[in-house]
Amino acid sequence: MLPDYDDACTSNLIPALLDPDVERPSWLAAEAVEADQVVVLVLDGLGWEQLQARRSLMPTLAAMQGGRITTVCPTTTATALTSITTGLPPGEHGVIGYRMAVGRDVLNVLRWSTHRGDARQAIPARSICDAEPFVAQRPPIVVRAEFEHSGFSDAHLFGSRFVGYRMPSTMAIEVARLLRAGEPFVYAYYDGIDKVAHEYGLGEHYDAEVAAVDQMVRYLVGVLPVGAALVITADHGQVEVGDRVVRVHPEVLSHVDFQSGEARFRWLHGLPGSSSSLLRAAREHHSNTAWVVSAEQVLDERWFGSKVLPEVRARLGDVALVAREPVAYDDPTDTGPYELIGRHGSMTSAEVYVPLLVAGR
Repeated sequence: MLPDYDDACTSNLIPALLDPDVERPSWLAAEAVEADQVVVLVLDGLGWEQLQARRSLMPTLAAMQGGRITTVCPTTTATALTSITTGLPPGEHGVIGYRMAVGRDVLNVLRWSTHRGDARQAIPARSICDAEPFVAQRPPIVVRAEFEHSGFSDAHLFGSRFVGYRMPSTMAIEVARLLRAGEPFVYAYYDGIDKVAHEYGLGEHYDAEVAAVDQMVRYLVGVLPVGAALVITADHGQVEVGDRVVRVHPEVLSHVDFQSGEARFRWLHGLPGSSSSLLRAAREHHSNTAWVVSAEQVLDERWFGSKVLPEVRARLGDVALVAREPVAYDDPTDTGPYELIGRHGSMTSAEVYVPLLVAGR
């Protein structure tokens, strides 16, 4: 599944709401465009297919107007949130992955760090993404308090008015407070669904989390002033991978200098002059579980949009392993605090399709 950058895509949502020169798309309810006040709530990790399978656990969301749209490529938080806030495809805003090659360094975008540690001074955020978020407006953004001074916030939320929260309940209260104060547009971001999916998969813990989120959404709908609308979308869906981690074949690795990207969209950066042999070896050994594609194919098929800036092109590897099956591709340098059970990043329908839902008063 490739993103629908020309139509029903998360990268087109903010311009449709905030840019008066953009015609309302058919996939966005008129109630959202015509509202006096709008809240956009991004629920990290809530894919359309996961929502559809749990409608009984999420009656508030199930009753909202709307349907499915596509997120961007790759289906990862760093890239997708930047597309949502800037209104641009990844090829133009420049954040083309969670772990991204910057020269010979691999930048962890969410932590804004390399193997040497904090990279906020060495790799300034605005050198990676200098696009203006929210159509150059300065709305209040309700996000976790610890994100305020992060490099990633500087990259995708630059210039916005920061309103921090520490618990889901306080997030809902801050949104309600801003609406009462008359703010015409509020952006809010909640990451709990994604965190639970990563650590526990898509079982009973995930079900409990989405049911709790539905209660939070019900509260937000209830406190909307007359003439206001709540718009809900997500950055990506999820796939349960568990322990199905595939080690990249030694013959493939013999052509690899280093890796970037994520476990379900792994970029292989080849040794000098090895791109053709790397592609052949990767296709021979990994086509049973992945779409094995060259950077040229990705560009020709517009995975990152119709325009890819030269500096963004330089951040791509030579060959990508894009998981077709529920597997992850191992990179010993890609580590975290625990083994991930639920994952995302690839271009399956479970990861690409996200909700676009509207409720109004």
